[in-house]
Amino acid sequence: MRIAMVSEHASPLAVLGGVDAGGQNVHVAELSAALVRRGHEVVVYTRRDGTDLPERVEMPSGVTVVHVDAGPPSPLPKDELLPHMRALADGLERAWLEDRPDVVHAHFWMSGLAAVAAARRRAIRGAGGDPVPVVQTFHALGHVKRRHQGLLDTSPPDREWLEPRVGADVDTVIATCSDEVFELRHIGVPADRIDVAPCGVDSGLFTPDGPQEARGRPVRMATVGRLVTRKGHGNAISALARLVADGRDAELLVIGGPPRAQLSDDPTYRALAALAAELGVSDRVDFRGRVEQRELPVVLRSLDALVCTPWYEPFGIVPLEAMACGVPVVAASVGGLIDTVVDGTTGRLVPPRDPEAISGALSALLDDPATAAGYGREGRRRAVARYSWDRIAGVTATSYRSTIRRSAAEARAAREPLTGATL
Repeated sequence: MRIAMVSEHASPLAVLGGVDAGGQNVHVAELSAALVRRGHEVVVYTRRDGTDLPERVEMPSGVTVVHVDAGPPSPLPKDELLPHMRALADGLERAWLEDRPDVVHAHFWMSGLAAVAAARRRAIRGAGGDPVPVVQTFHALGHVKRRHQGLLDTSPPDREWLEPRVGADVDTVIATCSDEVFELRHIGVPADRIDVAPCGVDSGLFTPDGPQEARGRPVRMATVGRLVTRKGHGNAISALARLVADGRDAELLVIGGPPRAQLSDDPTYRALAALAAELGVSDRVDFRGRVEQRELPVVLRSLDALVCTPWYEPFGIVPLEAMACGVPVVAASVGGLIDTVVDGTTGRLVPPRDPEAISGALSALLDDPATAAGYGREGRRRAVARYSWDRIAGVTATSYRSTIRRSAAEARAAREPLTGATL
């Protein structure tokens, strides 16, 4: 198949750790690469956010990245990109007139707007009148974000009605977890148009065996993710303070955000550092800033546990990366984490925004090394068996094929006049 990925703000070329660079970048890059390994042709279309970027970049994985002019060629927060989606659709139309894809897979709601607009245009529909089928992965849903963030949500107001429209206009929505299926039904997406394909993990990079970083203290934990409030790093710091108060000689790594040298410019870092000082654990919290993906396994292998306790999480790749390294996970029982972390088998699930529950789960793990080791072994087994990118690519390709068949059948039915009907 000729597959067009549309990822307006999350380029597979982008580094991780920035405000808008995270799991979606990894998802698009790894899924695209795995699809290429299965013999498909994949082109990722993303917005040009730098003047020095070439139009096309061939990645070592065999994936082609095309930079589309849409708005100023400079970095913009994703919540400011909506006015430029028409220009992105124009660029997609021009590209697809030269190289029409068999299926389009849009990532995030604004990508869906541009992808549907381009795929439905007359020039792309061609002489046969058939549109290019569009598959959508939202990665996050606006109404869920508003529920948890309230006034902190910076999404454009039009997202409230445009996102459900995307769900109605595309041919298939691929949810990344069972919780998202319920949320998609809530905004009106028909159940028979929803498939499920989770995010994956590079189980060859993230392994239990290999070098590990030296610890600073006998007990080491980490929380990994973008430096935004909803990721729950503050909950992990509060849990650390409780452990220390109980006599644990523990340290916490906070990984994510800009490079360490630039952390002082980040307002979320300053708030977290102030919290650590207030709780008396500044000397036990190591703010690492950005850690490159290939360096992360060395850090993860040094942990007693990964703490992943966001307010909400559409999926969450980091717990899978820790599990693949054989590290037990303490995670908030929200979103995709409910699917990936099996409570009492690969780690512990705790209520969101509850530092006392986090510290209690960590204490239980530290007091029972045999159980913790068992969680690590089962986590590795589960990550490899269920979440390899090659397996996820196979599930996704199956969804593409069924979408193409259904779209073609519906197009034929729309062209054929009714016969044998009586009035």
